[in-house]
Amino acid sequence: MRSFVVGGAVRDELLGRPVSDRDHVVVGATPVDMLAQGFRPVGKDFPVFLHPDTHEEYALARTERKTAPGYHGFVFHTSPDVTLEDDLVRRDLTINAMARADDGSIVDPYGGQADLKDRIFRHVSGAFAEDPVRILRVARFAARFPDFSVHDSTNALMRGMVEAGEVDALVPERVWQELSRGLMEERPSRMFAVLRDCGALARILPELDADARTMRVVDDAARQAQPLEVRFAALAHDLGVEQVARVAKRLKAPNECRDLALMTAREHETVGHALRLEAGATVTLLERCDAFRKPQRFAQMLLACECAARGRAEHPAGLQDYPQRPHLLRALEAARAVNAGEVAARHAGQRDRIPEAVHAARVAAVEAASQVS
Repeated sequence: MRSFVVGGAVRDELLGRPVSDRDHVVVGATPVDMLAQGFRPVGKDFPVFLHPDTHEEYALARTERKTAPGYHGFVFHTSPDVTLEDDLVRRDLTINAMARADDGSIVDPYGGQADLKDRIFRHVSGAFAEDPVRILRVARFAARFPDFSVHDSTNALMRGMVEAGEVDALVPERVWQELSRGLMEERPSRMFAVLRDCGALARILPELDADARTMRVVDDAARQAQPLEVRFAALAHDLGVEQVARVAKRLKAPNECRDLALMTAREHETVGHALRLEAGATVTLLERCDAFRKPQRFAQMLLACECAARGRAEHPAGLQDYPQRPHLLRALEAARAVNAGEVAARHAGQRDRIPEAVHAARVAAVEAASQVS
């Protein structure tokens, strides 16, 4: 019985990148052997165990066989005679199909180290084509490692998978999981470029053409280390409200991502003209965005709008200031300082006039604040 560190941990160590999680493969063992050594079983589809002290995952070496379309259609086989090479060959990319033994030596039967050096994403075997999630993973890796390129043979294989309808078998939750993770990587535009090049983008996000401007927008959000909600809103800002709603529904995006993207798509042009808005129009914008109850979401919308403005700029790096954002935040601060309860009390006998009176008080507050600034 021997164990090896496998996959991303080995890859990242060789790249000199930090490693947060380590996965292990155990060769020559049975589930009974693992339990006897105190490991705790957690795997549902195949035997995976948690180390009794480190709580890292240890999976028995396994092979797999495709039995149905999509990424659920696999049968797994584990036994003590499954070799490390048998386990590694089922992995997606050569750079993820390496292992490190206890003595530090690298087991690299499929050329992962050479592809790391050449900055190439290359599939390990034809089994890659059996799992459409791997297309999304390659695209996500491209966003994490933007100086890597997809090997021509791998891109051709992914294109064939798309044409065969494998991508259509992906469930929305898994598509969102991979897209959202890619959006949080160093350069999200690379993810969309890879998906576009193999034809998958047109199947999973037909509303998005991944033009250069939109890609600058989403990369700017990444450079600013914005949260997922802002990055998704920046990506979708130019789609239009109906299309954003359709995308969010189809992908089952979280409510906070959906709501911010819808607001950004609806309001980014108005926000762009914020410096020319009169106080009344500014307060109406704040009310329409529910900024008094959800000021943080409004602030995030302004961040997404700023990213959009940078993407539209001919020289994005030269757009140092986006005065619309501090201008609207000051207006919100002034309007929120209005005591709506006191205003309502003054109109207790005319309840139907209370909303109008509160609005007027907020307009007056915003006008006063603009004269001071």
